[in-house]
Amino acid sequence: MKFEHHLVPGTLIRRYKRFLADIQLNNGETITAHCANPGSMTGLQDEGSPVWLAPVTNPKAKLKYKWELVAVGDTLVGLNTARANRIVEEAITAAMISEVTGYGTLRREVKYGQNSRIDFLLSQSSAGKADCYVEVKSVTLCRQPGRAEFPDSVTVRGTKHLRELADMVARGYRAIMIYLVQRDDCLEFSLAADIDPGYAVAFDDARQAGVEAVCYRCNISPEGITASHEIPILRPATF
Repeated sequence: MKFEHHLVPGTLIRRYKRFLADIQLNNGETITAHCANPGSMTGLQDEGSPVWLAPVTNPKAKLKYKWELVAVGDTLVGLNTARANRIVEEAITAAMISEVTGYGTLRREVKYGQNSRIDFLLSQSSAGKADCYVEVKSVTLCRQPGRAEFPDSVTVRGTKHLRELADMVARGYRAIMIYLVQRDDCLEFSLAADIDPGYAVAFDDARQAGVEAVCYRCNISPEGITASHEIPILRPATF
């Protein structure tokens, strides 16, 4: 996924009210940017961190910039959770995610479950596989070197999605959860069961019900973000 516009560098002053961040641009101007990440952003919002912003082209928008990247040491992290679906869609289309290759049709935001929308519904499998419901989760948390974790805060919505995916498997469909790590310094993935025990239990239940799960990490630069390769999913230590 290439960024639509050249990213503007700056320095983080503070993030507040979840969706707002004050940033000093390299030209000295201080602006407020939209933060498209509702999570806790643990380890990603330290004052003085180098950041990159995308200009907002909608003339009706209240804020002129949205926060896209932050540097944590030598690692760039993609903060915009809304980017994850596009990155995964490009990877599916390019047959980079082996677990979901061979489908002829990809539909976005299809209604299912209880007032939910699945990120992608794959159908018309060349191998005769059942239609596949694909849910994508953006991952940025890294509390131990080399290990990505999800979630970074309690996610009732995420737990609901796991249960709905299990329901689809019970109806004869495939269902897969794709965790996309928007950073390139992680070699493995685990659930943060201490942060949201309910989500970890729902994940274990979903896996036993036949829901598939994979995790891919990304290559990131100020020019764009692409899925790189699969990394292993570890079982939470509390289970």
